[in-house]
Amino acid sequence: VEEMETINNPEDESMGSRKLKFSRELWIERDDFMEDAPKKYFRLTPGNEVRLKSAYIIKCTGCKKDENGNVVEVYAEYDEQTRSGMPEANRRVKGTIHWISVPHSLDAEVRLYDRLFMVENPTGDKERDFRDFLNPDSLIVKQGCKVEAWLEDAKPMEIFQFQRIGYFNVDKDSYPGKLVFNRTVALRDSWKG
Repeated sequence: VEEMETINNPEDESMGSRKLKFSRELWIERDDFMEDAPKKYFRLTPGNEVRLKSAYIIKCTGCKKDENGNVVEVYAEYDEQTRSGMPEANRRVKGTIHWISVPHSLDAEVRLYDRLFMVENPTGDKERDFRDFLNPDSLIVKQGCKVEAWLEDAKPMEIFQFQRIGYFNVDKDSYPGKLVFNRTVALRDSWKG
C-alpha cells in the first residue's frame, strides 16, 4: 500500500490536499471501462492506457464477466515509473480516470435528485393533471456506493464535489457507520425536455 497526495481542487490549490491510499485492488467508476469502446472513448479499454488521477498510468490487460456477460472485474498493470516525479510521469495518455483503494473505501448511500417534473410547466396543459408530469426518476437512491475513507468524519450539511459527478452534501440522516450524500448539483445535465 502506497500513500498518494492529491489536490482537493485543481482550480484552487489554496483548498489544500488530501492523502489517498493506493493498493492492489481499486474501485473505478463503471462508466470508465468499456470492452468494445467507440473511437472517441478516452477511458479504460483492453490494451489501452489511462492515467489514474494523482497516481500512475495503467494498461488494461483484460476483464472478467459474470454468467450474464456483465463485466465484474477489470485487470490492469501499472507502470511504476509514471508516478509524479518519476521519469515517465509526463508520458501522454488520452484519458484520466478516478479511483479508490478497495480496502481504504467506505460504503455510502447516495441520493441523486433530479427535476420533479418532466416538463417545464406542469400546469400548462389544462387537459391533464399536473401529477401526470411527475418525473419517476426525480429521486434515485443508490446503496453500497464507494467513497474515500477520509469522508468518515463528514458532518451533516457539509458540501463536497465528487469529481465529474456533481456537488453533494451530507444528509442529516447520516451517522457514524452510515454515510448518506445528497446530490445538489449534477455536473452532467440530465434535462432531456
